Parts: sequence; C-alpha cells; structure tokens
Amino acid sequence: MVGPAVKRDAVAHLQAAWGLSERRACSLVGADRKMVRYRSCRPPDTELRGRLRELANERRRFGYRRLFILLRREGEPSGVNRIHRLYREEGLSVRKRRARRKAVGTRAPILVEAKANARWSLDFVHDQFANGRRFRILNIVDDVTKECLGAIPDTSISGRRVARELTAIIERRGAPGLIVSDNGTEFTCNAMLAWCREMKVDWHFIAPGKPMQNGFVESFNGRMRDELLNERLFFSLDDARRQISVWIADYNHQRPHSWLGYLTPVAFAANLSATADPLRNPDQLRRSAVAPPAPIGAKSAEALIAAG
Repeated sequence: MVGPAVKRDAVAHLQAAWGLSERRACSLVGADRKMVRYRSCRPPDTELRGRLRELANERRRFGYRRLFILLRREGEPSGVNRIHRLYREEGLSVRKRRARRKAVGTRAPILVEAKANARWSLDFVHDQFANGRRFRILNIVDDVTKECLGAIPDTSISGRRVARELTAIIERRGAPGLIVSDNGTEFTCNAMLAWCREMKVDWHFIAPGKPMQNGFVESFNGRMRDELLNERLFFSLDDARRQISVWIADYNHQRPHSWLGYLTPVAFAANLSATADPLRNPDQLRRSAVAPPAPIGAKSAEALIAAG
C-alpha cells in the first residue's frame, strides 16, 4: 500500500470491519491522519472529461498527446500533464496490439532533400471485405512531408494501373526526384520500366527481404492498419473507397503527426515550402537541426538517397 487512495481505503476498511479507531487504523496502515482526512479541492472538470471521452471514442487509436493537440486546437488552455491525468483517470489508455519483432543492427541515415516531391514511397497493404473477399490498397507517400498522395483500393492492381495512378498524381503535383518500392511484380514489370523511361523518373528498389529500407511507407501502412483497417468494416469496394478517402483527407489535413512536431502533413509542407530549408537528415526533421552539407561533387538539388 503505497498510494494515498489505497491507504484511505485500508483505513476505512479497518474502521468498518474491525471497529478500530482512526488513530489505531492509521498506525497499523502507516498512514498520516491528515492524509486520511484530506479531501480533494480540484474542480470536477465535467465538460473537459466529457469532451476528452468524445474525442477518444472518435479516434480510438489516439493517445493523450494527440488528443491534447486536438483539444488545444479547440481552445482548451489545460496543459498536457493535466490532460494526461484526466486521460488516465477516465481509463482511456489505448490497448496495445501484439508487438512485432525488431531488427537488430545499425542503419545508415538516409539523406533526402527537405522539400516536397524529393522522394516518394510506394507499397501495398491488404485487407478484406465483410464477406471475406480480399482487396489491396496502393499507398503512395511523400517521405519528407508525410503526405499521402494516393490510396487506391481495388481487388486487383496491375503495373499499368500503377503507372496510370502515378501519372495522374504527377500531373497534379509534379514529378518526384526518386521513387522507392519493393521488388513486387507490379513495380518490376515491363509496363513500369517503360513508364520510368518515358517520364524520366529514377526508381530505386530496396533489397529483397528488407522492408525497413522502405520504412516511410511501411510506417504509414501501420497507421492505416491500426486506425482504419482494424477499426472499420468494408461491405463493398465503393464503401472501401469512400471510407479510405475520408480517412486520407483527415490524415493529411487534421491528424497531428508526431514526426512533424504534431503539425499536419499539409501544414508542414506549407511551412517547408515557405522557409525553403536546406538539405537535412530526416532523422533531424522533428528537432529542426542543421543537416551536414552535400557530399563533394554532388549538387544539393540532386542529393542521392542511400539504399538502407
């Protein structure tokens, strides 16, 4: 019994069950009588607790830090420590899923130019409808701004379909400096190789069996799996497209991203284009540190990305 609340309960139990005096019960428990008699003067915070529960129910995979950001946007002046206390008292802790095995060993930092379209990452994530039929989602992510440029669900996606989707994004956003993906047949087929030559886009394939070399989109896939795919039922392809498009819009414009200092990807991209930051290591983006200069003989606008 180390907490005040537990000691108060123990003293009350001894008084009620054994008829001991307060002095004797406190002596046995090792509690101070002033502590036992103390009554909290904190306000009930009924409205704040209610709003915190509402946000936690709407976004069940958000922890107290992201909920604090959302409350602060609404004008709540409370600090993060107070929100954390209420979060714990309301029992809103996020249930932890089974942990994955972690890779062992050192990794070399990957240098990217700190601007939009410096590098894109592609990968597929799989799920199934309520009737058991499987479908897949092609995710396209900007590695610097963390924006999701596209999330295309379908029961089958070929290399030609990937080329068409990338062409549409390039027409809307501009061409990337580099695209990174695994060695899936959709990315290594003749249609994609011809598309790369036609569009003059560099394509980097990660080493087989090394998904963390494509860690940016893998992290995005994990967030999508945790906050959307594991939380919703999809009854048809149209329903999946509707729900995914709503979640992507929320991800880009509303969801605070911890890697970006709890800014949204769209807000971070706007700040980045306004300040025109120099080349930096993405590991330092959150701390806004100055990156090392480009290697000798390499132009800053053509900085290479290390493979892994």
